[in-house]
Amino acid sequence: MWKRKDLKNKARKVVKKNYWTALVVCFLLALFTSEFGTSIIGIWQGGDSIDPNYVVKQENIVENNDMAEEKLDKIEEQEAKLEEKKSLLGEVELRILRLIELNVNNLIKSEKYIFRVWDAIELFGIKETGLGVGIILIAIIALAYIIMIAEPLKVAGKKYFLGAREDENTKMGVMKEIFKKGNWKNVTITMLIKNIYNLLWFLTIIGGVIKFYEYRMIPYILADNPKISRKEAFHLSKEMMRHNKWRTFILDLTFILWNILSLATFGFLNILYVNPYQAATSTELYVTLKNKDIEEIEDNKKVNK
Repeated sequence: MWKRKDLKNKARKVVKKNYWTALVVCFLLALFTSEFGTSIIGIWQGGDSIDPNYVVKQENIVENNDMAEEKLDKIEEQEAKLEEKKSLLGEVELRILRLIELNVNNLIKSEKYIFRVWDAIELFGIKETGLGVGIILIAIIALAYIIMIAEPLKVAGKKYFLGAREDENTKMGVMKEIFKKGNWKNVTITMLIKNIYNLLWFLTIIGGVIKFYEYRMIPYILADNPKISRKEAFHLSKEMMRHNKWRTFILDLTFILWNILSLATFGFLNILYVNPYQAATSTELYVTLKNKDIEEIEDNKKVNK
C-alpha cells in the first residue's frame, strides 16, 4: 500500500536533482496548455474573460442596442443578487467558495473555445454577424490547437518526468518522442476520446469525478508507450486506479495549501516550486501503481504454474 509521504519524499528528490529543467518544462506546460492553471494563463487562453456573457457586457457592442441593454440589465441584476448572498456568508465559507471558484475557473479556461462559441451566439442575437463569424473561427482554431498540440504536450510533459526520475541528466528533448510520426496521432486521438468521455461523464457530476480519477493514468501510460492501443490504455488506467481513486483524491488535496500560499505570491510559488513538485509526485504515483500491477501479474503467473 503506497503512502503519500513516500511519494512526496521521492518527488522532492527528483525536483532537487532536475530543478531548472523541471521548472522550464512546467512553465511551458502552464504557458501553452491548461496544465497548472493556477500559476499562469497560457497565451492561447489569454484575453478578456471566461464569462459567457462577456460579449454582451462590452460597451461598444451594447451601445444603441435595446436588446443587448435589456440582457445586460438582467445580467447585472443576477450578479447583484449573487453578491448579496455572498455578503451573508462567514469568513471561512467565503474562503471555501473562492477556492471552489478558482478550481472551476481553471477547468473552464482550458475549454475556453466553448465560451467563444457562446459569445458568437450572443453576437448573432444582437445582429453582429461579422463579429460572430470571426469568433467562431477563433473557436475552431483554439479547439484544433487544444486537440493537436496542447493535449499531446501534456503527455510530453509526463514523458519528461518519467525520464527525470530515472536520470537527473534528462533533457527536454525526450518530449519530442510524443510528436514523432505514429506516436502523435495515437496520443492525440486517445487524449481526445479521454476528454470527450470526461466531458460526458461530468454531466452526471459524481460520475464525472469518478471517471476523472479512473482515467487519471492515461497520459502517463501514453508517455510510457505512445503506440499503445486506446482500449489497452483505458483498461490499464482503470486497473491501476481500482481502489486508489479516493486515496489519489486525498493526495491532490494535500497540495491545496501550497496553491493557497501561491496565490499570495501571484502564482510565482507555483512556477518556482509547486508545479514541478506536484508533477513529480503524480509521476511517482503512476510508477508505484504500475510496479504494483506488474508484481500482481507475476504473482498470478506463479500461482497458475
